[in-house]
Order: sequence, then C-alpha cells, then structure tokens
Amino acid sequence: MSQHFGMVRPGFDEKGFSLVEVMFSMIILAFGVLGVMGMFQWADHGLRHGANGTRALAMVESRLEAKRTVPWDALLLDDLDSDGLPEITMRDDGTQGDAEPGDGVYTASREQDGIRLVWTVQPDRAGSLRSAGSVVIQARASYPVGQGQRREIKIGTFRANPQYLGIR
Repeated sequence: MSQHFGMVRPGFDEKGFSLVEVMFSMIILAFGVLGVMGMFQWADHGLRHGANGTRALAMVESRLEAKRTVPWDALLLDDLDSDGLPEITMRDDGTQGDAEPGDGVYTASREQDGIRLVWTVQPDRAGSLRSAGSVVIQARASYPVGQGQRREIKIGTFRANPQYLGIR
C-alpha cells in the first residue's frame, strides 16, 4: 500500500497532547512569565532610584559650580532661578538646615522632587567673609532609595578669596 499525502496508513495511531500535558505546560509558562515580570519590576525600581541619584548629583554639582563662579561678595547669596535676584541668603543662625547657630558655617537648603539639597560655606577664620582668606564649600543631597531609606551624595571644594592680602 502506498502512502499519499493526506491519507493515514492503517496500523498507525494519531497521537496528540493530553489535557494534563497541556495544563502542565501552561503552569510552567506561567511561572516563567511571573519571573520575567518580577525582573522588569526590579529593573524599573533600579532605574527610578538611579535617576534620583543622577538628579541629586546634578543638583549638588550645580550648586557647587554656582558657588565657584559668583563674585566673592555674593558668595552667601543664591540666585536659584537665574533672574538676577537672590532668592536665598545663606545663614549661620540655626535655620534653613544650619546645624548649629554661630558656628561660622553658613548654610542654605531647598527640597525639590523629594531630594533635599543642603550647601555650606565655611570661612577659614571667624569674622566677616571679606576678611577670610579662603572658604570650604560643600554641597550634599539626600534622596529616597526605597521604603524609608535615603542615600546621600556629598562633594566639596576649596575657594580662595581673590582680594585677600594676608593677615590684616
């Protein structure tokens, strides 16, 4: 007997998958899909927190760069929106994130998109900023990374007073 396409040879049974085999395959597939979804969620969480870290670093660097470029007499003033008028005057009175009043460290802060930015200017000697030979400028930002957890980025620089002539 010859075989032709579309015809079944006698003596051969057609076999398919049973219902149990199909259900078992679907369960395996469901676990695989759940694992992949979990990985996507984990990756999204990491990207979101990475973006917060990048934004916090940009804010810290921006504040530090602004302090490096302003005239010495305007070092304690901050024009955050670049309109020529200072919105913040740095203080040494225990407010605006200043840790201790009268400690010689001038501080200002702001919060934006859940990121808390604090920057400080610390002269090398007590008294007015004009009599200081140099200052240490620091900026730090803390940002959320999870359930009640925060991370902090902190950078600083040293700036010399261009009009300083030595001890007066």
